[in-house]
Amino acid sequence: MKRKIKSIGSILKLVSQLRREGKSIGFTNGCFDILHPGHVSYLRKAKKYVDVLILGLNSDRSVKKNKGPNRPFNNEKDRAEVVAGLEAVDYVVIFDAPTPYDIIKKIKPDYLFKGGDWRKQEVVGRDILESYGGKVVIVPYLKGYSTTSMVKKICRKACTG
Repeated sequence: MKRKIKSIGSILKLVSQLRREGKSIGFTNGCFDILHPGHVSYLRKAKKYVDVLILGLNSDRSVKKNKGPNRPFNNEKDRAEVVAGLEAVDYVVIFDAPTPYDIIKKIKPDYLFKGGDWRKQEVVGRDILESYGGKVVIVPYLKGYSTTSMVKKICRKACTG
């Protein structure tokens, strides 16, 4: 099996090769801290648009900055291994910035995907894609699933015995 977890340098070389082969490239990002059916559904739907789906994974430092000092629950290496194991994900690249703006600018994907809880005008990197005719796609999310709701459920059940 190909090694799906790549450094930023490796992913840029790979993207260049994929473009020469005429492959369509999609990009999405997130913490993917506690994987749930909503994540899997979202990634499957995104993959239907493209030949290659690259997942930008927020580093531990990035997650702490965005979500607070108690997150992530799982470290970046473990989270990368889990999402790399999903069929819909072709490659994983960990990024350390609070947003994926710089990596989107470098990769220049054909499609940029975000979940249904986002509005198109809020999507980081939308301006980059629109500058060269790329598409931003808001993927409907599976209702009832979020990491926050799962954590609350775990806490309720664990605390009540």
